[in-house]
Amino acid sequence: MQIYNATIYPMTDENDYSFHFNGYLTWNGKQIVEIGEGMPEKTQEGALDARGKVLLPGLIDAHSHLGMIGDSLGFEGDDVNEDSDPTTPQMRALDAIHPFDRGFREARQNGVTAVLTGPGSANAIGGTLCAIKTAGICVDDMIIHDKLAMKFALGENPKSCYHQKNSGPETRMASAALIREALFKAKRYLADLEEYESNPEENSPPEYDAKCDALLPLLRGEMQAHFHAHRSDDICTAIRIAKEFGLDYRLVHCTEGHLIAPLLEREGACAFLGPFFLSRSKPELANESDASPARLHAHAVPFALITDHPELPQQYLLLTAALAVKNGLDVGTALAAITATPAKLLGLDQRIGSLRKGLDADFALYSGDPLDFFTKVESVWINGERIES
Repeated sequence: MQIYNATIYPMTDENDYSFHFNGYLTWNGKQIVEIGEGMPEKTQEGALDARGKVLLPGLIDAHSHLGMIGDSLGFEGDDVNEDSDPTTPQMRALDAIHPFDRGFREARQNGVTAVLTGPGSANAIGGTLCAIKTAGICVDDMIIHDKLAMKFALGENPKSCYHQKNSGPETRMASAALIREALFKAKRYLADLEEYESNPEENSPPEYDAKCDALLPLLRGEMQAHFHAHRSDDICTAIRIAKEFGLDYRLVHCTEGHLIAPLLEREGACAFLGPFFLSRSKPELANESDASPARLHAHAVPFALITDHPELPQQYLLLTAALAVKNGLDVGTALAAITATPAKLLGLDQRIGSLRKGLDADFALYSGDPLDFFTKVESVWINGERIES
């Protein structure tokens, strides 16, 4: 299978993501097998002539709740927050994703081929996030990584949720304390487990604890920690906790990150920025700025752009990149922020995010400049299959 005569943005050059060329792409089954400039040595029968079209890797949304909150539904379709307990690390997004939610179709139609989806931010610890493709009829067949990250939340959301229940946490201190308590318990659980495994004949295993068990991959460095944090003090708390426990962390939303960009650069932090195009509907968003991506880029802080679907519907991911360019970000970095960069920050760049040999055949063909509002997504391929809807 082959596309030729396309303007291709491979998104493989970290020094110049705006690099593009006229060329061809060949794939076999689910993987790309060849990409090159000019015409292929042999044009395959049935190959698609993409003259005048632009080929991009499939778009990636690094923070979404796609499939967790049913489109146009109320409580019946809302499985994003298990707000019966402020610490629920044992919850798995995998068990709540509904592949027939209309949002998946709209994502595919607009070039979004992969998302990281999972629990919301009502709980201090919400559960595991999983990376999936946006095509499929059963989530088990859509998985890229079923336990990629653990969701943590700081700031107003846990406070507001449990204040309404006359319960805790009701302060930022309490949310942080609950997270620390859970992590300390998990560290002790891990130590007891390792002691047992070192000599199972002499030692007894610790009593099974679902919460502690779910946090073990995090403590072992096998899972990322994603911290919902808007305000600058919450961002700093996230960094503080991550450093205390040696966590591989990502800052989600990072709304006031532009106010502390030098600190983020100093700490080697990275962020998932967004959603944009929204009203400042709560105090934490008072300092939201559309220039935040350009500001962080100026301080060499790696970031991806996100929708936080359904806050901003999944199909508008590309529009956030256009907004970033309008507010000072260069085109290559903006396109990378929804393709190569999220793949790298999620540890998935050996499968998705770029167009190169050996990667998944996930890409989209555009009628023109992808950042032009009037450009249309003409065709989308996921796992090498052309998506019809």
